[in-house]
Amino acid sequence: MRIKRRSFLLGGCAVLAATLAVPTASFAAKRLVFSGGPAGGTFQVVANAIQVYDPVKDNGKFTVKAQSSAGSTENLRKVEKGRADFGVVYSGHVWLGREGKLKNDPKKYENVMAVSYLYGAPAQLVVRADSGIKSAKDLVGKKVGVGNAGSGAFANCELFFSHLGIWDKIERNAMGYNDAAGAFGNNQLDAFWLFTAFPSGAVIMAAQTNDIALVDVGQDALDSGFLEAYPYFSNLAVPAGTYKGVDKDTPSFQDSALWVANAEVPDDVVYDMLSMIYTDEGLAHMRSQKTTFKEMSIATGINGIVTPLHPGAEKFWKEKGLL
Repeated sequence: MRIKRRSFLLGGCAVLAATLAVPTASFAAKRLVFSGGPAGGTFQVVANAIQVYDPVKDNGKFTVKAQSSAGSTENLRKVEKGRADFGVVYSGHVWLGREGKLKNDPKKYENVMAVSYLYGAPAQLVVRADSGIKSAKDLVGKKVGVGNAGSGAFANCELFFSHLGIWDKIERNAMGYNDAAGAFGNNQLDAFWLFTAFPSGAVIMAAQTNDIALVDVGQDALDSGFLEAYPYFSNLAVPAGTYKGVDKDTPSFQDSALWVANAEVPDDVVYDMLSMIYTDEGLAHMRSQKTTFKEMSIATGINGIVTPLHPGAEKFWKEKGLL
């Protein structure tokens, strides 16, 4: 009896030790990847800001890891494949992807679901004030910074310039905003394109080394029927005084930067994250990271979204009275 009892006790201890050695799903915080953008860009600021916000960081159920990327279209593909749980993607790219209308890519991206609106991202085309360039069509034969390959800026530049018939008639330079501003300052570029919230640090930098002007791309879009062809864009103007030396409103158009999630992310995780960020404290935290996020609010939570919401987000926004 003693031997049998001792064997039972040893066996029980072994099982208990093995159980304690292997963390169970209920005790192991799930690691979620949030895909942002290039270092220093607004997309990356979004991912970093959510990663470090204390209620997200200390919630005990999951952790969020910010991860850099080339930008919108890369994020779309990463989130679709589940290589990222969350990301920042332009509403237009979510729509084009879902419809199978991305350039040279007929795949339908149906696993990418909207979570919330973050901010409006307007087109900005910077030239020297004395360049004589008044329209994007005047860029034919010029050296132009068109954004990082794989970024939303690049994709939207290609979309817009192709619509105008000039994409293959310019000398394209794929590079990030800060690099483009530096090249512009060194007279290596005649112009550079941005698709981001204003004021942009890169444009501020360019205005310190040159007298700059912004091209009226709003008029180009209107004259060419661009907004009818791509209805997820909307009109706006870059206000006078946004940048040194630009003393009049400059018409433009914008897309909406969205927080998106893979369809397989649990509903309660998406709901909980929105409940953490969309509070007075959470929104104040976001705005403290960058003034661009001043547009974030309950009232604007589903602005610019023209594709399906993640079920966790749908529940949240219904409770807020937006659906």
